[in-house]
Amino acid sequence: MASSLHSNHTQICPNPTALNGGSASDGKSQISKKPRLYADPPPLFTPSDIISEFSHHDPAVARINNGSFGCCPSLVLSAQNQLQLQWLRQPDNFYFNQLQPKIIQSRTIIKDIINADHVDEVSIVDNATTAAAIVLQQIAWGFAEGKFCRGDAAVMLHYAYGAVKKSVEAYVTRAGGYVIEVPLPFPVSSVDEIVKEFRQALRRGKENGRKVRLAVIDHVTSMPTVVIPVKELVTICREEGVDQVFVDAAHGIGCVDVDMKQIGADFYASNLHKWFFCPPSVAFLYCKKSTNNSDLHHPVVSHEYGNGLAIESSWIGTRDYSSYLVVPKVLEFINRFEGGIEGIKKRNHEYVVEMGQMLVKAWGTHLGCPPEMCSSMVMVGLPACLGISSDHDALELRSFLRDKFGVEVPIYYRPPKDGEEGGVVTGYARISYQVYNKVEDYYKFRDAINQLVDNAFTCASLPIS
Repeated sequence: MASSLHSNHTQICPNPTALNGGSASDGKSQISKKPRLYADPPPLFTPSDIISEFSHHDPAVARINNGSFGCCPSLVLSAQNQLQLQWLRQPDNFYFNQLQPKIIQSRTIIKDIINADHVDEVSIVDNATTAAAIVLQQIAWGFAEGKFCRGDAAVMLHYAYGAVKKSVEAYVTRAGGYVIEVPLPFPVSSVDEIVKEFRQALRRGKENGRKVRLAVIDHVTSMPTVVIPVKELVTICREEGVDQVFVDAAHGIGCVDVDMKQIGADFYASNLHKWFFCPPSVAFLYCKKSTNNSDLHHPVVSHEYGNGLAIESSWIGTRDYSSYLVVPKVLEFINRFEGGIEGIKKRNHEYVVEMGQMLVKAWGTHLGCPPEMCSSMVMVGLPACLGISSDHDALELRSFLRDKFGVEVPIYYRPPKDGEEGGVVTGYARISYQVYNKVEDYYKFRDAINQLVDNAFTCASLPIS
């Protein structure tokens, strides 16, 4: 299977007619529904174009960890630099005449891509963690002002992102809320397992007359990575009377289908610098217009306080807003691929699954979930003989792969379950696929692990740091 991946790049369309109404592709039907900057599409990227766009990446490193920090092409970095220089050249003119119109332009593009009803539903912030703080701050005020009863519940997944779990602790637990974590199996074999555990958690949240004030649902969990059936879970929340639903989709836009009308959540946040090619850091927060959003405020209070979240978020003091403003240039970049963002997303998924299957075949292990529950990332079981027996081992092995082999990939430790015998897989690598990746990146990882196995390496032999 791996031989179907080209050495230099795999996201190239050899037939430009695919963007001009020519031969059908999975992404073609979506093209007319997504915003474009040109009446006639620009020429598609060639393999050499892609190499040039990401030539600032370290060529010595197999960078198969796009999920952590994303990537930004030179086309967008150049546009960002020009915006920064415009600000520095005449900041007053930029502030009074350009900043807000450019932010509105970016918000409008995002609104169209995510199928929101109105641009006022879209705020741009610096990070999905900030977006989570905005939503959770409102919940904390609900407890503080007596709108909620002490002990009312918030429900979140056990595999929620660590920073969001800390935010729930800081805002909800401290305010008197009762937090319930939904246990999720891993490896996971079906969506039904997640749905069953989620229903049970909501029932626990409603025990003793409590109300569930908020459900925090990941769209794509980070570690371990699994695509969560958000539409189904949001529907269940509505059936069970949950007040509000917040979808934390740090890996959302550019990685999975993001449609606000279909998902139906009250709040949805996604980074734009992970899978949407923006420079770090920038994210959007969608707030459904029918939801009472009068208590939503940016945690950094500045001159625009009280003018609505989108306006508050567009000015929180003097800082570099250039990453907010390059969304039009990102769209220009994306539209130079067959099928635009839909085509990129589809191919990334196909290739990461293909690479994952190549690796588990080489190591005699398994994927962490079925291919249909993967996005542009997948969990790949590592050989049990590596002896990964703690989170510390996983972190040290990651550093060892980086320093000795030039492979950048996160490692996850899964403790053995009761009754599991020796030889069970306890370590998983989360591999990503993005347009700049090539098959050699994954071969390099495969060969590094094979060399460790051949040398009878175990994590116990790593130096203590």
